Amino acid sequence: MTELFDSLSENDIELIRLRYMERLTLSEVASRYLLSERTVRNHTNPTIKQVKEIIKQATEQVQHARGID
Repeated sequence: MTELFDSLSENDIELIRLRYMERLTLSEVASRYLLSERTVRNHTNPTIKQVKEIIKQATEQVQHARGID
């Protein structure tokens, strides 16, 4: 997961931080940076999908290691 975040620009990290950690709406993030909601979504959604997939794979590996299916 570190590699994923290392590959992001500082702007993308900031958008993700505001959207998911500060829990701002798309509209709030967009207005803060004078962007359209679509632009914010286009910058955050692919990364969030990758993070979810990494978490899913890690969870499956832990469950498999514990013998839980």
